Amino acid sequence: MSIPGEWSVGPVRVRAGAGGRRYGASDVFERIPVFADHYDSFAAAYDAENTSSLLNTYYNHPAMVDLAGDVAGLQVLDAGCGSGPLTAALRSAGAVMTGIDGSPEMLATARRRLGDDVPLHVADLAEPLPFADDAFDVVVCSLVLHYLEDWDAPLAEFRRVLRPGGRLVLSVNHPTVFAHLRPTEDYFAVHRFSDEFRFGDQEATLTFWHRPLHAMFDAFRGAGFAVSAVAEPAPAPDTPVELLPPRIVSGERSRFLSFLYFVLTP
Repeated sequence: MSIPGEWSVGPVRVRAGAGGRRYGASDVFERIPVFADHYDSFAAAYDAENTSSLLNTYYNHPAMVDLAGDVAGLQVLDAGCGSGPLTAALRSAGAVMTGIDGSPEMLATARRRLGDDVPLHVADLAEPLPFADDAFDVVVCSLVLHYLEDWDAPLAEFRRVLRPGGRLVLSVNHPTVFAHLRPTEDYFAVHRFSDEFRFGDQEATLTFWHRPLHAMFDAFRGAGFAVSAVAEPAPAPDTPVELLPPRIVSGERSRFLSFLYFVLTP
């Protein structure tokens, strides 16, 4: 997703967008770990690009850690952990972490970041998870579900592996951003779209599934979850000024739309 003309964060989106406009480095882009092994071809470039990015390092990761709450001593599953930065942050907060991802190369990068004390597994979120019932106190799923057409299977598995009293914390593309970028498309339909991105000197095509807000809530309810919190956070207070949109630096705005956050309870 991108919001045209706000700030420069890279990587560069190279596909023509709404109205035929080509998005460049002055636009907002999300960088997301995906569960498919498609990321194997650019895992290193992806990880390097996002080490100090606005949307990952100073927006998504702090929001996910905050919403996860006190995780000290808790068993936490990072579902779609990618190269492991969120896993590392939650481990630093005292969580006992486990990570899964569909990309062996992303997991290899995660292993280098995390060392040998975090179990990491190659897993497909469309399939049953390789864990027993009630195995985790918290499941975090950061910027992953919007790669899936079907949310029923992963949500059912997250509920199965959560202990009573546990919580699922997740982030997805904010659906209103889709409506802003593609005003001629049907916001209320669940449908697939693709965009091209550049990570360093590598180009990659990423495919997403837009889901309207009501469909998200329908999926949560259908899986037996209650929504205990919804968040549209601001960037972290320690975000470098040079990464922030000019309107936030000037005080005209306090935050921007990019991702939407939920805390769900069984």
